[in-house]
Amino acid sequence: MSTNAAKQDWNPGAYARFRDQRLRPALDLLNAVGQMGAGDVVDLGCGNGVMIETLRARAGNRAVVGVDASPAMLEKAQGTGYDALQQADIAEWHPRRAPGLIYSNAALHWVGNHEALMPRLVRMLGKGGTLAVQMPHQNKAPSHRVWLSLAEELFAGRIEKMGTPGVMSPIKYEELLAPLGQFRLWETDYYQRLTAEPGSHPVRRYTESTYARPVLAALEPDEKADLIRRYEEVMHSAYPVRADGTVLFPFRRMFFTLTV
Repeated sequence: MSTNAAKQDWNPGAYARFRDQRLRPALDLLNAVGQMGAGDVVDLGCGNGVMIETLRARAGNRAVVGVDASPAMLEKAQGTGYDALQQADIAEWHPRRAPGLIYSNAALHWVGNHEALMPRLVRMLGKGGTLAVQMPHQNKAPSHRVWLSLAEELFAGRIEKMGTPGVMSPIKYEELLAPLGQFRLWETDYYQRLTAEPGSHPVRRYTESTYARPVLAALEPDEKADLIRRYEEVMHSAYPVRADGTVLFPFRRMFFTLTV
């Protein structure tokens, strides 16, 4: 792996800092899966393998395959219970045999061209198979929007190259996917209570390891420190720290399932 690739790779420790908050929507997504085909269960964007035990319990006699682009995350997922782990770019990945379930929690918003990606994933499914997807739909909230607005203010013209994730509007997914099978679409606002840490706002800690990761990775150390300082100032107004040291952080997520 090149030095540049290592710089861009995920930090499993930073991501796991808010494990409980990230796990709840993952469980909600799997609980919404009513049917799956006879093929493998694919954990697409499996990360460090946090869902393997729950997926294994639902899989029955099906093999459970983890797929992720991050070597660091896959290293953490080793030995957790997958029948196979595959390092692959989701945009180019193809299963070795038709899956009974493609389960993707908080991963596909990092992959572009959803107009082509989502139907392609549906076509991979075996008979009776299900595609189950959860993606953050938070980009217009201060927690996400302010990273980009400040980066554009401080480093004009560089923001388009930073590769932050995005999703389409819910109605576009409905128009794209409803004709392909039994389609369900919904959103949930999770009101997360985060604990403030000395010297940092918890919303910064929450977003810097995910959404803001490509923005921060593109900056020099002094630029990064300046952006974080300005971001924290805004977060204290947008998400005030309470007297007990906590912050109430609403976070919206989009879900859909499609069974063929």
